[in-house]
Amino acid sequence: MRGGARVRTLAAAVLALLLAVTTAACTGGGEDAGDGTIRLRFLSLAWQKESVDANRQLVREWNAANPGVRVAYVQGSWNSVHDQLLTSFEGGEAPDVIHDASDDLADFAYGGYLADLRTLLPERLTSDIPRASWETTTFGEGVYGVPFLQEPKVLIANRKLVESSGIRLPTAERPWTWDEFRGVARELTRSMGKGRYAVAWPLKEPVATTLNLGLSAGGQLFHREAGGKVRIRFGDGDALVPDVIRDQVNEDRTASRTILGSGGSDALPGFFGGKYAMVPLGFSYRQQIAQQAPEGFEWTVLPMPVGPGGAVQGVSPQTLSIAEDTRHKREAAAFIDFMLRPANMVRLAKGDWMLPTGNAALADPALRAEKDGWAVGTALARGLRSAPAQSVRGYPEWKDKVATPAYQEYYSGAIGERELKRRLERDGNLVLARYQR
Repeated sequence: MRGGARVRTLAAAVLALLLAVTTAACTGGGEDAGDGTIRLRFLSLAWQKESVDANRQLVREWNAANPGVRVAYVQGSWNSVHDQLLTSFEGGEAPDVIHDASDDLADFAYGGYLADLRTLLPERLTSDIPRASWETTTFGEGVYGVPFLQEPKVLIANRKLVESSGIRLPTAERPWTWDEFRGVARELTRSMGKGRYAVAWPLKEPVATTLNLGLSAGGQLFHREAGGKVRIRFGDGDALVPDVIRDQVNEDRTASRTILGSGGSDALPGFFGGKYAMVPLGFSYRQQIAQQAPEGFEWTVLPMPVGPGGAVQGVSPQTLSIAEDTRHKREAAAFIDFMLRPANMVRLAKGDWMLPTGNAALADPALRAEKDGWAVGTALARGLRSAPAQSVRGYPEWKDKVATPAYQEYYSGAIGERELKRRLERDGNLVLARYQR
């Protein structure tokens, strides 16, 4: 969620005030002058009630078991978190433990605001999380966050519509190819009748979805050259997924045009009303669907189509980091280790309706149930990879100023593939060059 300049400024100011108040209460994040207790501040971005409750309860449990290291829970917001954190870092009021996402860490890691965690974390934690997940928080030679929750894209489908059509439903073991998906969408749209569509692509934020799904087609887009500099090259693998989406909207007429510029939540009324049979959404949207679906509405979770690259997707996991300026890195790392013990990671995953990164947590029976599509998600976990632009400096500006408008115009049919390629490469490389001088 992103707001305008006034929202960002207000949000940053509010967070700075909260951190300043907490800092005063915690004597600067150091030891209490009276009793020697170490006091840490934990900035949490949890926002759903179940997730907030889980995080707050874990903080209470830590404090009860560790009276010498007290943790204060500070509620933050995903809305403009980058600006909020930058304000707190530059003002010397950064929280000790920071909840964020891996695609927001690059500037803070390279800027020296985050601690390198390689010597701080226990072997239990580092070995439990797969190498592919650690790659999302590795910048240069250092590791600057612990990835702990991740969210693949899935197809949320109207069970009655897809089952009554007679099409073969995909499984994690035998997903649709992108070509099959296009054919299935044609067949499903014909069976649904006029004014209804097989697919709704809510692509208000098209870049992450396009790049992450493009991994299955062999897409890469960002290429690191000798010397470490990154250049954008748009190849066949980068074109496959955008071509399918564009053709579904403009040629096949199997995907709704009106929903293209909308967010995921905006597609749900039409989905519940039978206008769309399938909606590609993040895994956590299942909670909203479970809570808002009308009585008697049956839905199911299907894996996304795959290309020549196999059943892989890019993800940007939620992370826990430690501020470089904190005087108590060891204690902060111990708190992170507590939060991410397997049983606690399961609690956090269930609270956010997301997948944990840890292998032990993924094996928990509660996350492998067929109900609400949990089993589909856990089956997809082995194919989750670092998002393509994870460590690229300048990516936020490229995304906002170049890629978002270019993809939006391409999906709407306003420009063709040659113009899309030109904008992404020519305009995009000019942006990246400023960050790589």
